[in-house]
Amino acid sequence: MLVSGPIHPYEMQRRMKLWGKGEVVNLSQRASLYRTIERLTDVGLIEVRGTERDQRFPERTVYELTEAGLHSAREWLTEMLANPRNEFPQFPAALSFIMGLNPDEARGVLEQRASVLRPRLSALAHEMAEAERMGVPRVTLLDADYLRASMAGELAWLDGVIAQLRDGTLSWSAEELAESARRFLAQ
Repeated sequence: MLVSGPIHPYEMQRRMKLWGKGEVVNLSQRASLYRTIERLTDVGLIEVRGTERDQRFPERTVYELTEAGLHSAREWLTEMLANPRNEFPQFPAALSFIMGLNPDEARGVLEQRASVLRPRLSALAHEMAEAERMGVPRVTLLDADYLRASMAGELAWLDGVIAQLRDGTLSWSAEELAESARRFLAQ
């Protein structure tokens, strides 16, 4: 946020909401934004530029990025954008143990997940279209676009697995899994 110039925390939060950052950053707790600002100030990555006064609002502290902060932000961004990391998300971890459920139970919970994701995907697509209509710069929507594409991909994958569970082409039993493990360990 501060790369584009000095700004006060209320405006940071307002812009993040406008740009749809609530999908990637917890914006519901204003106090966490202030704690983050305090930590960044304490380590010298941002500093107080001054204060603003508007008759409608209380005095507001304006922050700006320091040279060290700009260098640190660019270094972090370059690293995070260029180098994929295994973030160990919960869903794939749970999938690795799906055989703890029977196929019907698995289909049910995956259908439930899909039913939760569909309206989220629709809402995200609507929010993005609205932001674009309002002239929000596309670069500020890349994270939302990535989330939309990821969610759409997950839903397509879920639909395929659910169909396989429904038609029986994907199935298992505790006995089959135990026998498979015995054969594998015997090799």
